[in-house]
Parts: sequence; C-alpha cells; structure tokens
Amino acid sequence: MKSKQFAAISLMLLHAAGSWAQESPYPKWQFNGYGTLGLVHSNENQADFVADIFDPEGAGHSSYLSPEVDSRLGLQLNAEVTSDLSLFGQIIVEQNYDGSYKPELEWANIRYDITRHLSARLGRMVLPTFLVSEYRNVGYALPWIRPPLEVYRLLPVSSADALSLSYRFRTGDFNHSLQALYGQRNLDVPGADDNQVKARDLATLSYMLERGAFTFLTSYSASELSVDVFDPLFDGFRQFGPAGEKIAARFAVDNESSRLLSVGAQYDPGDWFVMGELASSTSRSVLGDNHGMYVTAGYRIGDVTPYLTLAKVDVDSDSSDPGLPLAGLPPALAGIARELNAGLNDLLGSMAAQQSVSAGARWDFATNFTLKLQLDHMDLEQGSAGFLIDRQPGFEAGGSVLLYSASIDFVF
Repeated sequence: MKSKQFAAISLMLLHAAGSWAQESPYPKWQFNGYGTLGLVHSNENQADFVADIFDPEGAGHSSYLSPEVDSRLGLQLNAEVTSDLSLFGQIIVEQNYDGSYKPELEWANIRYDITRHLSARLGRMVLPTFLVSEYRNVGYALPWIRPPLEVYRLLPVSSADALSLSYRFRTGDFNHSLQALYGQRNLDVPGADDNQVKARDLATLSYMLERGAFTFLTSYSASELSVDVFDPLFDGFRQFGPAGEKIAARFAVDNESSRLLSVGAQYDPGDWFVMGELASSTSRSVLGDNHGMYVTAGYRIGDVTPYLTLAKVDVDSDSSDPGLPLAGLPPALAGIARELNAGLNDLLGSMAAQQSVSAGARWDFATNFTLKLQLDHMDLEQGSAGFLIDRQPGFEAGGSVLLYSASIDFVF
C-alpha cells in the first residue's frame, strides 16, 4: 500500500470496520482507532532510549525489552454537524511523563468551512510542522516504526490550543495548502508535579504543494518557551552575584525565543518511495541551535517494503562551560558552585548530537495490520548522550548504540 494512501486513510479517520453513521444526513458520526504494540531492546544498559522527550524511562537500563517506547492506543471521534461544521477529537493512551497510562487529549477542535477554499479550526490540534506531523502517532500510516528523531525531536511542543486558518487552492496540476496557527500549550514533564514546558505566543505558518506523486512542505514556527525543570539550577547560579546572573541570562529557558524552520519533500509513484526533511531550531538558551536531517528510501515487493534511513542531528553550542569561578570562594560555597557547574555541564552534554543508519522492513500481513522490524545504529558525537536519558554513573558519552525494534500496527 502506498504511503500516501496510509496518510489519507489516517487523516480521513480510516473508513474501516469500526465506523458507524446515522441514517439522517446530519449529524454524521464516525468512531475509529489505531494502535501499536512495540518492543525495543538497546545494547546500552547504562542509559535509556526513549522516543518522546518527556518519557521517564525506556529501553536499556530500565528495561531489557521495553514495550513503553512505541506502544500506544488512539481513539478518534469525528462528528459532521452540518455540511460546513464538524468536530474532531482524539485521545491517546501511552506512557506519560509520570509513568502512568492516563489517556491524554491529542486533538479536540471545531472546524468551520468559511468558503470552499477557506476553513477555520479552534481548539487543540497538532502543529503542521513536518511531513507526517499530523499522523505521526499512527504507526500503520508510517513507513518506519517511529519518525526519525533527528528531525522530529527538534520541536519540543508538537501541539497547541490554538486558532488555525487553512486556505486551499489549485493552479493547473498543482494543489496548494496554506495554514496559519496561533496559540499556546503547557506540557507536564518528569520531575516535580509542577514542572512544565510552556510555549506562549506559539505561531506556525506552513505551505504544502502537491502534484501527483510529489509532495513538498515547508513550515516556520516561533514561540516564547519556558522549561520549569531548569529553574532550580539557574536560580542557584543567580545566588552567586553577577557571575551567576550572567550564566543564568545566557542559559536559562525562561520565556526565551524559540524558532524552527523545516523543509521536506516526498516522491511516491507506487512501487517505491523516497522522502526527506531538513530542520533547524534556534534558541538563546541551554537548548542551543540544533540542525537535523534525514532521508528515507523504500521499495515495495508485494506486501513487504524494505527501507533504509540515514539521519543526523548536531548542536552548534558547546557541550561544556567553565561555569562559576571557584578561586577565592569559601569551601562551603565552592562545593555548591562545583555542583552547579557539574549540573550545567551535564545539561549541555545531554543535547543530542548523533548520526544514525536505520534499516527495516514492513509487512502488510493482513487487512489493517502490519508487522515492522527495524535496526538502528546510532553513532553519538563526542561528549553527547544522543537521545539517551536516565544515564547511570557508568555511562560514557559518545560511542555507538544498537537498537532492535519490532512492532505490530493496526487500525480499526
């Protein structure tokens, strides 16, 4: 099945066996869902590999064979109230920031078609940032087990409570889609109960061009970003006067401007496909400037689709900083300053810088079911932990990591 068909199926709520509708013209209701049952093994047992930046644990140190990394269940409800007005909601059950599996609201919005070309949405929605952003959780709609993290992890906040306007038009053989979005979002993160990532004044502008088997997408996102979990560290620096204030001003993430520019393209004539994306994020904080890219190619042989992905992400900022000068400080204060410096450098070293090669295969073994196997070889840059968290005392930055992943994806 073509990857474009996968996307169309997922975005149109997968007109599948579980759908139902009333006989009267309106309102029309549809209920559908999707899911992934996944297992991941990492050969690095001194840290955990996670697919989501807010996951508390994954494969490696915490679990020899982890189902938490990729497994999820999604339920979708769409209601066409009139020919111009519709409601859409989606909840996801997956590992949360606190290790629970409490359902989370991913989509919840109302859409009104102002004209045949112009529509508006109000509510929660996924940002139209990357090629597969809007259905990145629907494993059945993806060629890989998970989207390449080297690009998709560059955007910490992937959805917003917002107002969106979309304009669609056609010129010759080309279909054009413009979307503008403005809103905000708070996301809970591991740690204290009140730790959050907050995106204010979040604005996204995207443009998609389609012609036959070819798709092109570019987008730009901007927000004022705050990360509460970093506050205790930089509040500690501020207690050391001007030197500490300077460090906090340089690295703290407190209403800091964050920008992301992305460009992607896909060509899928049927028997084979190739796709790739470039993205660059900038932040005047400890998050630094990050640049990611990937390219994927696959060939369909009956129901089996082998694929290969090359990806890379790097950081422009330094992986360490001298921090507070210790000379002349009383022993007690020198000890505190030394701990603050170590915390800052641990944070700087946690910024992902790596390149990876991923090989996998997808087998559509039954209607609405697919089996995927994937091997990832990640080369971590010197001083970087890549996408690994919960690093233990025996962990050494740099080196390489092998991931072995398997999943069964389904829709209903």
